[in-house]
Amino acid sequence: MVDLKTDASPCVVIGDLVGSREARDRRTLQATLEAALAATERERPSLSGLRTTVGDEFQGTYATLGEALDAALRVRLRLLPGADVRVGVGRGPVSVIDADRGIEDGPGWWAARAAVEGVEAAAERAPTRLLRTGVRTATEAGDRVREPGLDEHGAAAAVNAALLCRDHLVGSLSGRSLRLLRGLMDPETTQAALAEREGISASAVSQRVRADGIGVVLAAHALLRELP
Repeated sequence: MVDLKTDASPCVVIGDLVGSREARDRRTLQATLEAALAATERERPSLSGLRTTVGDEFQGTYATLGEALDAALRVRLRLLPGADVRVGVGRGPVSVIDADRGIEDGPGWWAARAAVEGVEAAAERAPTRLLRTGVRTATEAGDRVREPGLDEHGAAAAVNAALLCRDHLVGSLSGRSLRLLRGLMDPETTQAALAEREGISASAVSQRVRADGIGVVLAAHALLRELP
């Protein structure tokens, strides 16, 4: 069984925009992504700064798997429904190649790359087309994680199973339900406040939280973000 802690290795996040090549206004889309990353960095600070790298790709490093998954969902919810991202989270040793330029390498990065490629492959299949987040673990420093894909055994496989269900629910939400979910990610925000913001009754918000699975997403997220 894969230990989620893996000797307390950090968790690397690599993500990219979904369908960005077909976007009519790439400049606006890129600016929207930058704003989402900056807001997420303020809410859930990373170890190395959540930032764009080349083109529409972004990356960051977190101390725990829960923090990495929390950041990934926050980025998505700031972009949906107009845009979306796929995210791979890799856990494994990380080596600093150039501290001044923030260049890192190592099994954690290779695992994250394998994970995001695994998510992309899964999204091409009808049953898992709404998957946007996946986890891959590099168990040893010498593990180069040559093949793309997600963890299929042990504790990390259970995390991927939870993400598969959570992402399906998130990907099925309407624009209004996404706004409600995004609002309820803030524990200080009440359903009454969201109802006023949306111009609907508090009972209508409560009904959506139950019927659309928003409450399930929040409950699952609360458990996932506590992962070591």
